[in-house]
Amino acid sequence: MRTITVVGASLAGLSAARALRAQEFAGRIIVLGDESHEPYDRPPLSKDFLAGAASVDEISLMTPDDKLLDLDWRLGVRAAALDPSERAVVLDTGERIVTDGVVLATGARAREMPGPAGVHTLRTLEDALALREELRQGGSLVVIGAGFIGAEVASTARQLGLEVTVIETLPTPMLGPLGAEMGQACAGLHARNGVTLITGVPVSELVGSSRVRAVRLADGREIPADIVVVGIGAIPNVEWLAGSGLTINGGVVTDARCSTDIPQVVAVGDCASSFNDHAGTVIRLEHWTNALQQPKIAAASLLGRASVHAARFSVPYFWSDQYGARLQFAGHRRDGDEVEVVEGSLEGAFAAVYRRDSRPVAVLAVDQPRVFGRWRRELS
Repeated sequence: MRTITVVGASLAGLSAARALRAQEFAGRIIVLGDESHEPYDRPPLSKDFLAGAASVDEISLMTPDDKLLDLDWRLGVRAAALDPSERAVVLDTGERIVTDGVVLATGARAREMPGPAGVHTLRTLEDALALREELRQGGSLVVIGAGFIGAEVASTARQLGLEVTVIETLPTPMLGPLGAEMGQACAGLHARNGVTLITGVPVSELVGSSRVRAVRLADGREIPADIVVVGIGAIPNVEWLAGSGLTINGGVVTDARCSTDIPQVVAVGDCASSFNDHAGTVIRLEHWTNALQQPKIAAASLLGRASVHAARFSVPYFWSDQYGARLQFAGHRRDGDEVEVVEGSLEGAFAAVYRRDSRPVAVLAVDQPRVFGRWRRELS
């Protein structure tokens, strides 16, 4: 294998290039990215960077060692198709890049809700810059969606002194990953920090012509808004792979070693739906740690080497900083799992363990890093 193309220049793509070099691949590595920026860290976009406490340089993922990787960067270009007969990545300019191996790391984009000026999503550096400028003006913010992005934006806006309302269609925040009982604990975190949380009611429309002025709910209520942030999930960037022969099901489907239906084509990060040993099923993980760790497995698969990482990294892990508290979660929850608080109280710092048939399968902690670490190791 002489040349490998990495499609995607964010954390997963950069991590793949690093992993290939760390596993002694000495050939040519081409990295394609549709943004003009070098790789940058996305978690601060909803926190320190949004608050103005971090600069563009400070969220860069590039290190002095990355300059020694000898990568062929192609930024500001977009992949339009994958030709499996030659493992050729076809750009929207018509250029064909034929290589021996391909890493798909195209990530995901924010799900949008069309509206007038003042309505934002938060996924890219440009998104964060535009939203940061608006938050500096103050006023009232409505966040649609009480997932991780929504909660973190609400937390940052409160820190900046804005009035904040969070609207969630489901009965509790983060119902899917955490379940109803722990979702209620997250609701309490919003309430204790002066955020109005409205749950169980969908949004019917955004009100305003040239500029948003309110969010109308399905029950007829109108919530005044100077700024709206839409945080209703992400869509994997996989449409360009139509006709390639890859299996697409909520992302590019891979086995536990990141291999796809096409030999020498692997997929990682937010665009990949991979079999997970801990979960026992195919899941798509939109988490920073997955985008950092999974490429090590993919690199070993491409290079035909046994990976020691697949089992080690099989327990999903994510964290979220909200209102000065750190939420950490490891494992995979299913409906029907029982949850028990094993340390602290839901009104403050706590740790809770999820069990299935008496076996621990997940742990959630708020400001309990030591207890969390112990249970996370047990899951592994």
